[in-house]
Amino acid sequence: MRKLGYPLCVLAGLALLAAGCASGPPSNIDDICSIFEERPQWYREAKDSYRKWRVPIPTLMAIIHQESSFRAKARPPRKKILGFIPGPRPSTAYGYPQALDTTWDIYRSETGNNSAARNRFGDAVDFVGWYCDRSNKLCGISKQDPYRLYLAYYEGQGGYNRGSFRGKPQLLETAGRVRARASTYRRQLLYCREKLEAEPRKKFLGIF
Repeated sequence: MRKLGYPLCVLAGLALLAAGCASGPPSNIDDICSIFEERPQWYREAKDSYRKWRVPIPTLMAIIHQESSFRAKARPPRKKILGFIPGPRPSTAYGYPQALDTTWDIYRSETGNNSAARNRFGDAVDFVGWYCDRSNKLCGISKQDPYRLYLAYYEGQGGYNRGSFRGKPQLLETAGRVRARASTYRRQLLYCREKLEAEPRKKFLGIF
């Protein structure tokens, strides 16, 4: 029994180690092909979100890049009291999408995805697609417009409709970066989409 049990323990330990490593961001977050080649499941989950909400994958990924740099447990930094004492965080934003507690609760209620977690990429990318779909419906923003979709994502649909982003040059600059990154991701994805689509089949055939 020992001879059989020992390798199983080793394999289990390696699986846990791999899972722990996978919780960190991909090694090159500026290249969407590198991201999806390193995390093939993320490509499938991003594609599922696109099919459901029709928000382009490069836009979904550009927003997550901006919000958390693909860090599963990202939170906004704490405010400093007297310049050095850690104080409260400015908001309840958390996870890949930096979604607030209240907004996440609405997402779970509207989609029925009650077990969704902000530190799971599949749930996060679905949330971003859902939120941009709402921005399309409530604000009239095209799903092909990552600049305005990000403004609504950051300010909320109500804030966007009130024009709360006006007079915020830093936010407008950030939205410009999201648009530029979405464009870069789109060009990159053209080169690797065919390979990414073939990957699951290759892995399946490799079992035999």
